[in-house]
Amino acid sequence: MSEYSKIEHYEREYADLHHDTALNVTQGVENQPAVNPYFVRRKRRQLSTQEYVDGILAGNITILSQAITLIESNNPQHYQQAQQIIEKCLPHSGKSIRIGITGVPGAGKSTFIEAVGNMVTSLRHKLAVLAIDPSSERSGGSILGDKTRMESICTNPDVFIRPSPSAGSLGGVARKTRETIILCEAAGFDVIFIETVGVGQSETAVHSMVDMFMLLQISGAGDELQGIKRGIMEMADMMVITKADGENIHKAQLARTQFRNALHLFPLPDSGWRAQVFTCSSTEKTGLEEVWKGVEEYLDHTMTNGWFEANRNRQNKYWMYETINEALKGDFYRNPQIEARIESVEQKVLNAEMSSFIAAKELLDLYYSKK
Repeated sequence: MSEYSKIEHYEREYADLHHDTALNVTQGVENQPAVNPYFVRRKRRQLSTQEYVDGILAGNITILSQAITLIESNNPQHYQQAQQIIEKCLPHSGKSIRIGITGVPGAGKSTFIEAVGNMVTSLRHKLAVLAIDPSSERSGGSILGDKTRMESICTNPDVFIRPSPSAGSLGGVARKTRETIILCEAAGFDVIFIETVGVGQSETAVHSMVDMFMLLQISGAGDELQGIKRGIMEMADMMVITKADGENIHKAQLARTQFRNALHLFPLPDSGWRAQVFTCSSTEKTGLEEVWKGVEEYLDHTMTNGWFEANRNRQNKYWMYETINEALKGDFYRNPQIEARIESVEQKVLNAEMSSFIAAKELLDLYYSKK
């Protein structure tokens, strides 16, 4: 008997002696379904436009969140209902203070918003934080993790935090942030913070939808005056040097002096307000009251001289044209003739068989000829 046969023989003998022990493996049931056949997925009932509006006006956070999701959707059916909701909420909006907050990476924007948010709600304000997360250029996804960085205000009933993907839109501002502001105002939030992705040349997008533009900066990160673009500094209505605590207090004071001197070199803006510079520590809660007092002084100044209302009217006009441009762009790319032709024209450009300008003219001529 071979060695292999002996092993089989001993295995059979062992199995006969221990057939009723726990060592035996019970045969499973074959061909079981991968999903429980008794599981029933209950589809959530779609709310009507009036139900959305009533819920928003009543301050229902769940319905507000669902309405914002509807606005951010690319589904054409959702777009129609979203526009109806916005139109009905529009008369109840406009009664808030809109503040854009941006800054260099690592300036502590989320920590600053959390600290100021607690102080603002203690003054009997309702705060909405629209945090714009950068979308991946590769996958298109976003982390949307701002709520994890604002633990102390997440449970505050007077605070609504809505992280949204930037979706590659200009200036790191979510494409539908403007409409989201209207819904938040209709829901009773009288202070709106818009936290942008970070400093860049396209931050004019957030500047065009807020009443005040706040720039956060840190000290000790090299040459402070070279660490940020002049265009962003000119847009700022207030600068705040964060992390002014511990050994960094002296550096923060020095940076404050440098920025203050630099801002005086810029021409006075149309608002007639010279940007102020403050220092604060979000972790030690120092300097925050001075920052908010500066916000109130700015609002008093611009409301008194009429700039506040004029600026809002100018923004409404700007977003009218932006909406037209977006609608025309979307109609162009959804055109069936363009969809059928654009890849072949694009390939010709890549193969250097056609210039970019001629390719664009050819597609535009095709688009207008089918109208």
